[in-house]
Amino acid sequence: MCMGLNIKWFQKAICLNIRFFILYNMSVAAIHDNSLQTMRTRPNPNGLSGSAFRASCHKTNIIHFEALGPEAGHLEEETKAAIKRGEFPASHSYFLTPLTVQDFLRENPQTTLPELISIKTHSKIPPEYISSGNRKSIITRSAGYDHLEHLANAANIASLREYCVNAVAQTATKFMYACAGRLNEYSNRAQTLSRDAPAFMELGLHRILTVFGVGKIGKRICELAQANGLTVQGVDIMEEELLELCGAAINFVSKEEALMSSDIIVNAMSLTRAENSKFFNAGYFSRECLSRAKDGLIFINVTRGEIAPESVLLDLYSSGKLGGIGLDVFTDESEFAKIVKGEAKTENPDLLAAHKLVEMSLGKSANIYVQPHQGFNSDVASKAKAKEAIRHVVSFYKNNGQRFDEQLPYY
Repeated sequence: MCMGLNIKWFQKAICLNIRFFILYNMSVAAIHDNSLQTMRTRPNPNGLSGSAFRASCHKTNIIHFEALGPEAGHLEEETKAAIKRGEFPASHSYFLTPLTVQDFLRENPQTTLPELISIKTHSKIPPEYISSGNRKSIITRSAGYDHLEHLANAANIASLREYCVNAVAQTATKFMYACAGRLNEYSNRAQTLSRDAPAFMELGLHRILTVFGVGKIGKRICELAQANGLTVQGVDIMEEELLELCGAAINFVSKEEALMSSDIIVNAMSLTRAENSKFFNAGYFSRECLSRAKDGLIFINVTRGEIAPESVLLDLYSSGKLGGIGLDVFTDESEFAKIVKGEAKTENPDLLAAHKLVEMSLGKSANIYVQPHQGFNSDVASKAKAKEAIRHVVSFYKNNGQRFDEQLPYY
């Protein structure tokens, strides 16, 4: 009889625990597989006390910040695969959180971050993290690394240089066709089946597309543009080095020649903020620069907003100098996101102009097309992104935690 009561009590306790779990919707799995401890989605899984959570973070080998959507699952898959192949220690542990570094630390202010972390572009690294203890190692799960280049001498910094080449090039091509075809205007005409729209730009060998920044992404944009029948040329400060790699496949021209001859300009340059660097290009496409371009120029930006100030783009579009704009990126995107969502106000002319460009695009009132920095987000690239990030972690272990195989400075 007592045994029966104990069983019923035990079953009831299990039911209560399940209901409690569902009620609080922790949405976190503690996975124990080959001593792998994975904590996902929330910064404090399983309701650990503050001290217990801080202790668990301190013992964690890596925290992946800004792990959103399918990417979080792919990071987990690639990590488990690396452990199975013997490329990680069996005791390797990690956290996955959708939060940025600053938001994570705001919620867990006493947490000590591990010496190895991975982030994306909206995270800000605290100076005290870099200055305390051993040299830190940071993987940015992005092609661009401008948000970390100032730390290149103080920490090991690695970026992803392969994963999204084709995806971003395809995004540039998508913008090219939308702008050339005046897609917004023609779609609007479908409401009344009006057929008096102005002519769109027909693409062919008589149209010149210039790519500024002929790295891996830029080279692929050139290839796709050539495959679509355009005349293609490139502008790059490393022209001589690239000629050895590309041969005669790309016709390199000067910046001035490109401005005067191009029907379409695509910015594929990585952003360099350091003013003492020969690669410095913040504000590269200034008002003075783009004013020398042909009237009706289509301008596309798929790398960083700071290279082409939105206040310049808006003014030149309004004046008719620019005939179409395609933007996958914006100035200071973490701050811009707050403005778009109504969480902050600004007097920054570029952020104000960026907001206006977004409104014009969403309202289909102009030949302007925007995306929220999602040019990389193809079905193929999201998996490749996680694979390349974990490959950096593998090299970190291979080098006894001292460095990555490939890290800044690249040039």
